[in-house]
Amino acid sequence: MTPEDQEETQPLLGPLGGSAPRGRRVFLAAFAAALGPLSFGFALGYSSPAIPSLRRAAPPAPHLDEDAASWFGAIVTLGAAAGGLLGGWLVDQAGRKLSLLLCSMPFVAGFAVITAAQNLWMLLGGRLLTGLACGIASLVAPVYISEIAYPEVRGLLGSCVQLMVVTGILLAYLAGWMLEWRWLAVLGCVPPSFMLLLMCFMPETPRFLLSQHKRQEAMAAMQFLWGSAQGWEEPPIGAEHQGFHMAQLWRPGVYKPFIIGISLMAFQQLSGINAVMFYAETIFEEAKFKDSSLASVIVGLIQVLFTATAALIMDRAGRRLLLTLSGVVMVFSTSAFGAYFKLTEGGPSNSSHVDLPAHLSMEPTDTNTGLAWLAVGSMCLFIAGFAVGWGPIPWLLMSEIFPLPVKGVATGVCVLTNWFMAFLVTKEFSSLMEVLRPYGAFWLASAFSIFGVLFTVACVPETKGKTLEQITAHFEGR
Repeated sequence: MTPEDQEETQPLLGPLGGSAPRGRRVFLAAFAAALGPLSFGFALGYSSPAIPSLRRAAPPAPHLDEDAASWFGAIVTLGAAAGGLLGGWLVDQAGRKLSLLLCSMPFVAGFAVITAAQNLWMLLGGRLLTGLACGIASLVAPVYISEIAYPEVRGLLGSCVQLMVVTGILLAYLAGWMLEWRWLAVLGCVPPSFMLLLMCFMPETPRFLLSQHKRQEAMAAMQFLWGSAQGWEEPPIGAEHQGFHMAQLWRPGVYKPFIIGISLMAFQQLSGINAVMFYAETIFEEAKFKDSSLASVIVGLIQVLFTATAALIMDRAGRRLLLTLSGVVMVFSTSAFGAYFKLTEGGPSNSSHVDLPAHLSMEPTDTNTGLAWLAVGSMCLFIAGFAVGWGPIPWLLMSEIFPLPVKGVATGVCVLTNWFMAFLVTKEFSSLMEVLRPYGAFWLASAFSIFGVLFTVACVPETKGKTLEQITAHFEGR
């Protein structure tokens, strides 16, 4: 075998023969990609301070009534669901890097339209554009980061996706204290613009380059990211150009991760996270926190703190353990939340409408305040538990478990599932509370968390310390 043959057959992306790679540019590339989720988080958090600001604004600024405010918050999830499907196509056809570059454009365009808005339709159009970008970023950023990271830090870097999302939400809350809605939208243009600039200097992922039979470019990308292109095993790529076919769903290496990915996304939303966040300000007010924006910041700080904790221990504790512990905490906290609503429930009424503030005020003030602290504690515990496991890990696993030929389609379906469930839960939770009463709705969320824990124990494999090729081989039974 000639030296040239040895170089051509040299492994590229497999396990290391010696010590762990020491390249640090992988962290810079991961940070550049994670600015997409930061923009995504800012777009999600934008509506919380912007809606009160829009209601205070004098003409000719657009005016939001209750129904318009509801759509202003919820339309992002519809745009994100479409963005998930578009991102699934882009990530395979255009590549991971170009997809991230492209998703910065609807972020900037959407916030620019909001900044210039003169009527409700411009506001909703801008929110729809930012939602589209959120869907693309929520799919492409985890895939890019998982494919550039080596196994020893893939959990840390992958968890930073969710960390940047909650950081973006917190930044929107903090900036909302000082800025009106137009200037807040201008600020929203900054993270995606910075991502566009940084990503221009980052490489495409080696795995995607190999799938395009660009071995030399893949080796150069590996050298840039990891500091070495020696000692890794090249994955099989013979089927990469065939794309996704329905017949592939019969393969264990495809249908098993499909079931796991979709189920994790559904259980994440059915856990009740959006419902808890929706009632956060009301609960803090009942506990005598008069500044509702301070309550939002407290919730945001808890999310950032515990998501950062999860990122730091992800590669030591493992995904399964954190998902299980997170689920158990969520079961107990939503059960306590339901108990709070049960204890504060007033007498029988002929009305089926649930008015939460009035519903809570039927108890004597001292008793109500004391019970509200039970709700505050349960809510903070739930948010902390969610941030440690069920917040970041479904996104991390989504980026790890799918083989290259189906990654675009599979991750697109997972993202669509997540955003569709988020929209469904957000829009229908009030109706569910009318039927089951508030305590019944939260106990139902607790039951879904129990199913999520059981599903994790029975079906979700541990991926820490494994290469992406080893994870695929596990599902194939090899």
